[in-house]
Amino acid sequence: MLTEGQVVVHEPFGDEDQKLRRLVLKGPIAKNAQAGQFVAVRVQDPALPSYDPLLRRPISLAEISPERDEITLLYRVVGRGTEILARAGCGERLSIMGPLGKGFSLPDEGELWLIAGGIGIFPLYSLAQSALARGLSVRLFWGGDNRSFLESAGLSLWQALGLPIHLSTMDGSLGQKGLVTVQVLEQLSKLTGQGQKQYKLHTSKSGKINVATCGPHRMMQAVTELCMNFGVPVEVSLEERMGCAVGACLGCVCTLKDEAGTLMQRKVCLDGPVFRGEEVVWDVSC
Repeated sequence: MLTEGQVVVHEPFGDEDQKLRRLVLKGPIAKNAQAGQFVAVRVQDPALPSYDPLLRRPISLAEISPERDEITLLYRVVGRGTEILARAGCGERLSIMGPLGKGFSLPDEGELWLIAGGIGIFPLYSLAQSALARGLSVRLFWGGDNRSFLESAGLSLWQALGLPIHLSTMDGSLGQKGLVTVQVLEQLSKLTGQGQKQYKLHTSKSGKINVATCGPHRMMQAVTELCMNFGVPVEVSLEERMGCAVGACLGCVCTLKDEAGTLMQRKVCLDGPVFRGEEVVWDVSC
């Protein structure tokens, strides 16, 4: 759907040094959107020709509020496009396409583990809200560089949800020092009664756990391998550079494999960005 969204809120999100922004848009997209989908926002500098920059910027949906016809986008200012977007003021109308792509699925029962690395936390917030509204138990594992980042990227919002949270920072300033996957392994091992040297054994005890993950490529690969070793279903939200965001340009193709091991090409913008972890070929360049 090609539509417009009116800027309701556009403000720094957390510590200014983190360059994070919170953008709330009012429009029809919220009625049909689901967690894990994204929108493609047209960014335009009034001082430049109307199609510069040419490509829209894909941004995941951090919060979906259909009762208010609002979606919330959380993003980091990292280049020319987002620098232009960051200048949009309240009341301005932005051209957006969406909701785009395939989102996360929700299990019928059990506990949903959300595993995030860095700003991969953003699309998981709407998923947490949907899961809690359905009555599911939710547990968060989140890793970042340091305390400043985690607090700036919305830690207080997650704490307000009242769910168990396992934090990791690379410098040890908040939570456990090191990679977030270490805590995931520790929790899986506790649930299954397995030591770390035996974690590759499958177990039915973890069958009611489902995992959704978003973050750096290698982190999601490690999460997928852990989940497969424990027999836990996992969905991953891939990130690739996109051109058109609707499947026409083939700029975001990734490699998957079916149950027989046959390789196939799929478009992250159209067939994803959410895929089953076990079907992703992690070590093949897309």
